[in-house]
Amino acid sequence: MQVFDASSMIYAWDNYPIRQFPGLWEWMATQAEERLLVMPRVAFEEVAHKAPDCGKWLKNNDLKLIEISNAILQDALRIKHLLGIVGDQYRSGVGENDLLIIATARQHNAELVSDERKQTALPKELPNYKIPAVCGMAEVSVPCISFIEFIKRADVVFG
Repeated sequence: MQVFDASSMIYAWDNYPIRQFPGLWEWMATQAEERLLVMPRVAFEEVAHKAPDCGKWLKNNDLKLIEISNAILQDALRIKHLLGIVGDQYRSGVGENDLLIIATARQHNAELVSDERKQTALPKELPNYKIPAVCGMAEVSVPCISFIEFIKRADVVFG
């Protein structure tokens, strides 16, 4: 199962228009139907706000939305403390929703699909870590791939 971040879904929607890539979106619909592709509700809400047509498509294709449980919330708080983020003092790294999305993937032992940029040189201060860097921390350990990596690994030909 892959947990999708809003960044990847919006990236896919913007760069692979359904009109030009219908096979890709039919396959994505099947992945959603089979519950192999899911999203935390917070990520879906971001998609629905930034790309309303994509949000409608996801809803019409029965995408499973994962609610934020107490276990997810507690794990997000644990990660927040690991990063040294105090209160609402988020910096240029992950935000509150990002922590919830990472924790959702972690609680479901799932891979996270995120198109947030990878930081080639990690910042000196942990609060400036982006999603891929946080996922790569030993104390977090969530596999994180981009949408393109997700598609390549699926090894599906869209005709």
